Amino acid sequence: MRELSLDQVRTLVTIVELGSFAAAARALHLAAPTVSLHVAELESRLGAALLLRQRQRVVPTGVGQSLVDRGRRLLSDVDAALDDVARQVEGRAGRVRLGASTGALAWLLPQALETIARDHPGIDVQVAVLTSQEALSRLQEGTLDIGLVALPQAAIKGLQIVPWRRDPVMAFVPGAWTVPRAITPAWLAARPLILNNASTRLHRLTTEWFAAAGEQPQARIELNFNDAIKSLVAAGYGAALLPREGGAAALDARIVAAPLTPRLWRALGLACRAGPPEPATRYMLDALAAMRQR
Repeated sequence: MRELSLDQVRTLVTIVELGSFAAAARALHLAAPTVSLHVAELESRLGAALLLRQRQRVVPTGVGQSLVDRGRRLLSDVDAALDDVARQVEGRAGRVRLGASTGALAWLLPQALETIARDHPGIDVQVAVLTSQEALSRLQEGTLDIGLVALPQAAIKGLQIVPWRRDPVMAFVPGAWTVPRAITPAWLAARPLILNNASTRLHRLTTEWFAAAGEQPQARIELNFNDAIKSLVAAGYGAALLPREGGAAALDARIVAAPLTPRLWRALGLACRAGPPEPATRYMLDALAAMRQR
């Protein structure tokens, strides 16, 4: 049996609800012969009469009533699906899949998420903790919509990456230490260090900063969670090099944050697929762009 036509089912339901072919034709803005044809094709396809044509009113047969009952539910589901899609097309609803590092999640993303929740409450933002390379890979696969990635990145076909923020990398030092006026690679290399692990761009950035001064220090421990690193610094376990994002919470009183000499910066970019984004993704990009910093 061929699939039923939704237009024909809608015609049948309307005839039963209004009681006549003529009323259904007017309500559906169809010609009377078209309404009759819809019913005839349904009855032919099902091999059963669906309507009883009485003098004052058209009523369904038993088979017809069964199809009308199921048809109402089917049409309701279709209308709901079309409304949901329309809401997404208009940007009133939708889903955004976003990947970012733990540092960005802690201090940068909440501001953008608050904007989306206030201005576009129908948009669901799903966040995953990812390294820059993981985010770029998932963008290429189509399983991610936006990635907050460390810069610089090589050009990737099908993706666009634009600069977003540039935050200073600072030395986070136990408050019990005597801190010099200039925090240099040589001074830090001579002390116990807590660094990000080798899977992060920050690890590469700090390694190059040390290497430019002829230093190759060994970390006492490598972690990926900046808050855990700060806790260890506060406990006196070692010093760390971490970005100091604007808007971050006040530091533990047992930590001293000091600028580096020479200065070091952590740059972040917004990555997404090339071409016009879906409305929900565009709104999220706009909220993030409002936090852009040079």
